[in-house]
Amino acid sequence: MQAVTILLIEDDPGHARLIAKNLQRAKISNEIITLTDGQQALDYLFGTDANGNHTPMPLLVLLDLNLPVVSGYQVLEQMKSHERTRHIPVIILTTTDDPQEIRRCYELGCNVYVVKPVEYTQFAEAIQKLGLFFSVVTVPATR
Repeated sequence: MQAVTILLIEDDPGHARLIAKNLQRAKISNEIITLTDGQQALDYLFGTDANGNHTPMPLLVLLDLNLPVVSGYQVLEQMKSHERTRHIPVIILTTTDDPQEIRRCYELGCNVYVVKPVEYTQFAEAIQKLGLFFSVVTVPATR
């Protein structure tokens, strides 16, 4: 089985560090690539390297919704509408708890929606629990 890379798309550096640190505390040793805006995410997902190779897969995406340049909603929509990326699991990890926004994300194709707790300890615990979830998740093989 190929190792799963976690693509963390989060514009708040404090949240990104907290997420990575607490995934490690949950014994998740997967590579974590952190990007800070939606355009970087799209470039990573759909771009090619100097040799013309696409981004290595499989990936699991942790996506914030409130991103600069290109929103998380737009990233999600583009991922789920493209053959190459539609099967990548996407976990929305955001402070937005509006039921309409949650419904919109599921309609766009997110796999899991997690509201970031505001309090530090609860946030850390939520990420560690998410890490336990990651330890049993299997993602689709690449084509």
